[in-house]
Amino acid sequence: MAFLPLRDVGVAERAAEAYERWLGELAAALADPARDRNELCRRVLTELYYPEYLDEDPARLPLGTQLALMQMDPRNITLEPEYYAELDPERYYRVKPLIWLWEMFDKSPLGENVYLGVKLRRVLAQHIFRRCGRNFKAFHFVKLSFGYNLEVGDDVVVHRHVLLDDRGGIVLGNRVSIADYANLYSHTHALADGREVETPMTVLGDGVRVTYHATVLAGVHMAPDAMLGALAVATKDIPAGEVALGIPAQPKLKKPPAEQRPQHPATKDPLADR
Repeated sequence: MAFLPLRDVGVAERAAEAYERWLGELAAALADPARDRNELCRRVLTELYYPEYLDEDPARLPLGTQLALMQMDPRNITLEPEYYAELDPERYYRVKPLIWLWEMFDKSPLGENVYLGVKLRRVLAQHIFRRCGRNFKAFHFVKLSFGYNLEVGDDVVVHRHVLLDDRGGIVLGNRVSIADYANLYSHTHALADGREVETPMTVLGDGVRVTYHATVLAGVHMAPDAMLGALAVATKDIPAGEVALGIPAQPKLKKPPAEQRPQHPATKDPLADR
């Protein structure tokens, strides 16, 4: 295979300056413990979707427009995790406005902008997750559950349309890579009655790769350097350096020892923190 490190892609200087100023203002607001995060979310989303109505009296607007504006405010909507009995309200309602901002940003005209989107989600993740390491990179339409039960190491990348169901907790070690349309679960339901729920923690060790459309079920531990193949479903732990394939996933391949792998030079991620 060819050695193809990521290439650097610039944006227009004017755009880059505007992006950094916007992100800086948001980061400063989130760093203020007295800041009302619901109001912050409402204002940011209204500026993105309906700037002409930012300071308008909603009572003067058509009812349909009023409803649309209500969706900018996380106090006017519910998300699925709010219905879970074990939710910690104090922790969840601290992060809910930021999860809603993340999701609605992704649906806005700005959401497909990789340069801006990765930076914005990184800022939000630092205030949503239990822990978020350096250079976290999430692409668009990543879906979170509680958010506050996520522990993420350094240089983790999560690609498009990934579900991180951290209801029971998810730990992602350093350099974990999760490909498009993968699902990571940390809760499961009893066969006899779906209201009986178990929430074991799901753990991916350092250097783990979960590839396209694969699923990791609740409580699975993937040891460092393990890999889950495309479309596979991990129902049991995967040992270090093993590549598990199929449904249910079984170790079928073994990665070569570190000393036998190609010794490519270190390269920089163009979307990493500067």
